[in-house]
Amino acid sequence: MSGSTLGDLFRVTNFGESHGPAIGCVVDGCPPGMALDAADIQRDLDLRKPGTSRHVTQRKEPDSVEILSGTFEGRTTGTPIALLIRNEDQRSRDYGNIVDTFRPGHADYAYRQKYGVRDYRGGGRSSARLTAPTVAAGAVARKWLGEQHGLKIRAYLAQLGDIVVPFRSWDDVAAREANPFFIADLSAVERLEAYMDALRKSGDSVGARVTVVASGMPPGWGEPVYDRLDADIAHAMMGINAVKGVEIGAGFASVAQKGTEHGDEMTPQGFLGNNAGGVLGGISTGQDVVVSIALKPTSSIRLPRRSIDTAGNPVVVETHGRHDPCVGIRAAPIAEAALAIVLMDHALRHRAQCAGVATGTPVIPAQA
Repeated sequence: MSGSTLGDLFRVTNFGESHGPAIGCVVDGCPPGMALDAADIQRDLDLRKPGTSRHVTQRKEPDSVEILSGTFEGRTTGTPIALLIRNEDQRSRDYGNIVDTFRPGHADYAYRQKYGVRDYRGGGRSSARLTAPTVAAGAVARKWLGEQHGLKIRAYLAQLGDIVVPFRSWDDVAAREANPFFIADLSAVERLEAYMDALRKSGDSVGARVTVVASGMPPGWGEPVYDRLDADIAHAMMGINAVKGVEIGAGFASVAQKGTEHGDEMTPQGFLGNNAGGVLGGISTGQDVVVSIALKPTSSIRLPRRSIDTAGNPVVVETHGRHDPCVGIRAAPIAEAALAIVLMDHALRHRAQCAGVATGTPVIPAQA
């Protein structure tokens, strides 16, 4: 009922608050026998953590993960894996002026209306800080999917504000020292840095589009009607802070397409397109699963904004503190984690129901 758990057979329960002593998650359903240590998880957390460049929040959190349970002698036991990340750089005093004020665009008002109380320190439970446990759980899923099925799950920033950055190479995304934006074309870094420097000086914020791709997918994962693979992916992606839109494959571009263009034709050599984003009827086709998410502009900005206080009086809010001028810059590893969690859940569900099923139908190659 609390909305803090994702998944069915592979279940992730997220806990903590932005300025509490720690955040973390409990991962239940991971099969036994997989080699797992903190370093496997830390690699992904280091990509998401704050303070990695001048373009993101300067909150200095090491995001060091501790594995409290679920492993023995370096391998998973099949029991719940508890992952803990301690908060070490809280500055709750930055939020003392909004104790009785609702910040525009934030969850302050909605939380107060639902619970009658809210943790105003950094947004409490609604903070993007709570994406760190998602990334930690996603690292567990990503490792199992890679070892068992050869899946690769990778994401890139496709648009920052009104600047579209077309895909060039996964190698460019991986060039982390030279690429603080997770973009797939290093030639655009200089332009984006100038754009973000000007945005930060102005005190405003901007949104972003992130695309995440799972390659090496087997066909047959997913369920019909309510538990469709694409529906569960959309559900998980909308659970990421600031996400206001999800597209699978062609997404909203499908509106302008003709049926002759949208329907992905099949040949013995492979599919001739992937407008479906790797999912038909809620079940994977074996093509790449392609998902795009739209993230809204950061709500915490220095510029004055009209709002009300807890008594209903009009106020003007100016948010100070350490905030990302664009939350989408750090969203790529979060989107990867969310997709990994859903895919692992469906991998286990498919194995439970359909292991050993022989279709008699050849597997069409993913690419023509």
